[in-house]
Amino acid sequence: MLEIYDKQVAFYLPYWNIPVNWTIASTWIVMVVLMIVSWLATRHLKTGKTVSHWQTAMEVIVKGIYGQINEVTKSNVMSYLPFIGTLFIFILTCNILTIIPTFKTPTASLSTTMALASMVLVGVPFFGIKNAGVKRYLKKYIEPSPAMLPFNILSEITSTGSMAVRLFGNVLSGVIIGSICMMLVPFILPLPMQVLGLFTGMIQAYIFAMLALMYVSSVHADEDGNKSAALPEKPFETDETL
Repeated sequence: MLEIYDKQVAFYLPYWNIPVNWTIASTWIVMVVLMIVSWLATRHLKTGKTVSHWQTAMEVIVKGIYGQINEVTKSNVMSYLPFIGTLFIFILTCNILTIIPTFKTPTASLSTTMALASMVLVGVPFFGIKNAGVKRYLKKYIEPSPAMLPFNILSEITSTGSMAVRLFGNVLSGVIIGSICMMLVPFILPLPMQVLGLFTGMIQAYIFAMLALMYVSSVHADEDGNKSAALPEKPFETDETL
């Protein structure tokens, strides 16, 4: 029977005796892992040909995310990089840590995916106003007619909500299928299922990040009309650090 760990108590906070469920506990674990890796990668930052392996790995990841954002937006890449990069790395880390047998990924909880989608919902007006201004951003809600105002607002809310449900369903289904296969053939399928889980986890993180990018950059792209005319920023001109 699949454990619905979103409501299961992982531990109680000392002194306050406050219950902490598995979703919050596993999210804290992911946060600690990311903070430790970030510290290791940035504690001795330097330029030149001799850099640490941690810095090299971090630069490869950042350049990869930058390149993907640049392929979609062609402009304002650095403004989207922290937000989209954080979403991608967080979701990817959650899914990668599922290789640990006792780890319960927070992305298999609807509360986590809804929180991520809520961040995207807030990011849409933030980046829209930042890129196009208040007037041009609000104008999209009354296009092609002012009568479309409630429908455009509802569309924006439901589109980001569907991202949460999609991520939750895909990750949870992978957990269920993996659990069933490992119960049926526990000594043959665990390794292939873990490899498949890692692959699908990477795909889900990529899809969520790219959908979020398209939503938050939609106003800028629509108003510009010709995205290819904008020159992308190039903060990584030199490859000496790799």
